Amino acid sequence: MKLIYAIVRNDNEDDVTSALNKEGYSVTKLATTGGFLKKGNVTIMIGTDDEKVEHAIEVIRKECGKSQRITVNMPYISGTSMVNYATMPMSVEVGGATIFVVNVDRFEKF
Repeated sequence: MKLIYAIVRNDNEDDVTSALNKEGYSVTKLATTGGFLKKGNVTIMIGTDDEKVEHAIEVIRKECGKSQRITVNMPYISGTSMVNYATMPMSVEVGGATIFVVNVDRFEKF
């Protein structure tokens, strides 16, 4: 048995969860934050049999396409000095998913 951790953007969470549920996967969602843009993410945990891991990843991949987004890093104040002066708009790639697959030594469901 494997446990898949899929970290996806909040924007993709409903589509990913629905698609996984349609394919028969049960999911647990955790609200998380991180990454370059410091935006909200969702970490989806999926327990599945070894032979179904690639299929689950394909379902996630289909729902989490990458796109370009324009962002501006606003300066912020730390103590008495400005820390981040870069305020120029820049294009960054968003979307996609970060996926970890780990072995499960024991599984019980009550």
